[in-house]
Amino acid sequence: MNQLTEPPERDLPPARHRLLKEHLMTEIRREDRTAAPRRSTWLRPALAAAAVATAAAVTLVFLPSGDGGASNRPPSRATVALLEDIALAAEHGPDHGDIRDDQFVYVDSKVSFSQTGEGMRTRIQPLHRLETWHSVDGTREGLLREAGRGEWTRDPDARPGEPGYEVTTNYRHLSTLPTDPDEMYEWLRETAPEYSGQETDQAMFVLVGDLIRDAVVPPEQGAALYRAVARIPGVTIVEDVVDAAGREGVAITREDPDNPTRDEWIFDEETFEFLGERSVATEDHADVERGTVTGNTAVLRRAIVDEAGQRP
Repeated sequence: MNQLTEPPERDLPPARHRLLKEHLMTEIRREDRTAAPRRSTWLRPALAAAAVATAAAVTLVFLPSGDGGASNRPPSRATVALLEDIALAAEHGPDHGDIRDDQFVYVDSKVSFSQTGEGMRTRIQPLHRLETWHSVDGTREGLLREAGRGEWTRDPDARPGEPGYEVTTNYRHLSTLPTDPDEMYEWLRETAPEYSGQETDQAMFVLVGDLIRDAVVPPEQGAALYRAVARIPGVTIVEDVVDAAGREGVAITREDPDNPTRDEWIFDEETFEFLGERSVATEDHADVERGTVTGNTAVLRRAIVDEAGQRP
């Protein structure tokens, strides 16, 4: 196998594809050990440049988005109201008690991602279980355990001052983020474009998804994130959405003018709890038809545990 060179950390996309990139690099390491064929995971072009370049030295070109259309419109009153309900729910979220630096954030999910490779059609994985353990302060190796594929370690996060630290999702870093919605909005606007090839508003939306997906977010920071999202142009609601676990909800989304998919964050319509996320094709591309769910995640449980690999 040819030697693969890791791109500079600063050039990596936001953390929303960190998990898929870790899958990819794990398979590369497995190939080194077993010489087994490697499956490649399809990633959205504008968000996964580093991972794709690592695997196949592909050069990606970002297309201009024109006037953006709906992506330039302020969120509707209904969207702002829903995000305020979600923010209030985040403010009064579960109490995890005193959290120690040597502990781990545990997230239990059902997931499904699309896969493709040279000479093969795009395939949507069956839903399966994925468990992650993330160091509370980011200094310790974590763990990922995926049904049907085994488990592998998760590298410690970048440290303060190192490239990539600003978008790490460990609990201690998240607790340093602004609690004022205006300050959070400015932090997102300044930080998100540094880790994304997307236009600023979309980069901000994606970064928030990164921070809430597989982490425990302190209540005040969680509320500030949702209130900041209520100011991002193009953010809107999708009704009657079902997550990967079959739970009905309502979604917050934003059409990405530069990509053929959109991300939808799904929330319970009564408790406003975050249920999961899915990616939906917004136009036909390659062999994927418009409306196809190309990625699906349902968060079943979040908890704080003492060791990587320990279940609550």
